[in-house]
Amino acid sequence: MTTEVKVPTLGESVTEATVGELLKNVGDAVAVDEPIISLETDKVAVEAPSPVAGVIKEFKVGVGDTVEVDAVIAVIEEGAAPAKSSGGDAPKAAAPDAGVEKAAPAQAKEASGSDASQTLSPAVRRAVLEHGVDPSTIKGTGKDGRLTKEDVIAAAEAKKSGGGASAPAASSAPTSTGGERREERVKMTRMRQTIAKRLKGAQDNAALLTTFNDVDMSAVIEARNKYKDLFAKKHDIRLGFMGFFAKAACLALKDVPAVNAYIEGDEIVYHDYVDISVAVSAPNGLVVPVIRDAQDKGFARIEKDIADFGKRAKEGTLTMDDMKGGTFTISNGGVFGSLMSTPIINPPQSAVLGLHRIEDRPVVVNGEIVIRPMMYIALSYDHRLIDGREAVTALKIIKEAIEDPTRMLIDL
Repeated sequence: MTTEVKVPTLGESVTEATVGELLKNVGDAVAVDEPIISLETDKVAVEAPSPVAGVIKEFKVGVGDTVEVDAVIAVIEEGAAPAKSSGGDAPKAAAPDAGVEKAAPAQAKEASGSDASQTLSPAVRRAVLEHGVDPSTIKGTGKDGRLTKEDVIAAAEAKKSGGGASAPAASSAPTSTGGERREERVKMTRMRQTIAKRLKGAQDNAALLTTFNDVDMSAVIEARNKYKDLFAKKHDIRLGFMGFFAKAACLALKDVPAVNAYIEGDEIVYHDYVDISVAVSAPNGLVVPVIRDAQDKGFARIEKDIADFGKRAKEGTLTMDDMKGGTFTISNGGVFGSLMSTPIINPPQSAVLGLHRIEDRPVVVNGEIVIRPMMYIALSYDHRLIDGREAVTALKIIKEAIEDPTRMLIDL
């Protein structure tokens, strides 16, 4: 008996997705609810599970195909046993029409470059191109032996240091240092296409402007160093910088409500709550899950939310609901080493706070030059709604709260 696998519900108002990766091969055994296909929507990756236990008989789609909700994407032979390769011609007789796709998973992963690239996720393909390694020579550590981005980076590091892992690549494939120049065209993922459209739309539709300030991080660093162990022991979470900036932003948005509003038609929509979108790096691009009602949450709850978002972003398990809404965004480019930037707002929001790296710099305090840990902060905003005075005031409130965290406790 065969069972059809269909595209699951993808979220409110989401009707189609792109096939990002086939997680199994034809002929592979699958358990109930085991993922077999990864689907990419505008915002998240969704895995389609098998509704029954059995063997994959056929895939109706390929990587890169666009599919709609409830479309048939695979067929499962219920209760069938997978073909075994131990004896004579038995495997060929078991499923003569399976063809190349029925090759053992390990052999499929070690196929030549063009075949292997069809089973690589977008993030792994990008890493392969960036580091110039041959994926067919790398042993995958992911599920079912699939390559991960970390596998590619480790192989690249081994290649640079002259380790053994680079030897197969050097002997089996030409390197880019021998005079040969390569190009490869990789179709943009649906998420990357959406990011591109939204960011370009923000530039086209909003009157973007950025105001800057710098912050002395001494007080926050001192507070973290003093209480981090007690905080971790009590709340089972590390005390980070984002909690401080989230609470400081809540103070600023309360005092300057236009920064927490947005334009809809010829009306301005104000919020009496703060839902902070936190920019998080995921394998397929930047995602912005939302901390709901940040104004009512303490440091521990905010830090736990952020840690959970980061973990699930790497795993690809964030949902559409996690990223729905948001009234204000915080983007921390400092974790990647950025000194200063002009972040782009996340429509329909009207403002975004950009954080940057902390570095010791000479500053004047009480007429003396001293060395302090400083951070540049930036507030990009829609000038149609937010006046320069309001934007500067909001950023100044954030600066003052970070430099004197007691303000956050007494709502000053």
